[in-house]
Amino acid sequence: MTCPLCSADTPLQAFDVEGGPHGASVDICATCAEQIAGAPVANHWRGLASAMWSEEAAVQVVAARMLKRLASEGWAQDLLEQLYLDEEAQAWADNVAAQSMHKDSNGVTLNTGDTVVLIKDLPVKGGGFTAKRGTAVRGISLVQDNPEHIEGRVEGQRIVILTQYVKKK
Repeated sequence: MTCPLCSADTPLQAFDVEGGPHGASVDICATCAEQIAGAPVANHWRGLASAMWSEEAAVQVVAARMLKRLASEGWAQDLLEQLYLDEEAQAWADNVAAQSMHKDSNGVTLNTGDTVVLIKDLPVKGGGFTAKRGTAVRGISLVQDNPEHIEGRVEGQRIVILTQYVKKK
């Protein structure tokens, strides 16, 4: 079968589309699933130009969310301006997007795998040390149920960091 997002002719896997009707899912390729969960590679997503017009609401919602994440790319911004979703699908697309947006202290969207810099000395509870201002935290993870928290490794320990104390590098 063909992936409805990127048109790759590879085995597909079910992907749950959050915020919509119970059990809403779409069958997508492993590459799309990995990039949705992590840092997207812009060129992989050029297939969204046709996916955004799918008759399946779940595909439209995933396409809209990915276009928003890729909005810094000119082509993605152009597609986002052309995109039309009915009221229900638009509310579904905005629902999780608004909830799960992790933003740094300057309002820049954070993604899994990004590098951030601490903007304040932070005492690490239970760690016995202070994470110093200016420390780079590479390969962060997003805490899915709280957009104000990220996880990263500082001085060899995995810690939770408030997004208000970091800036994207």
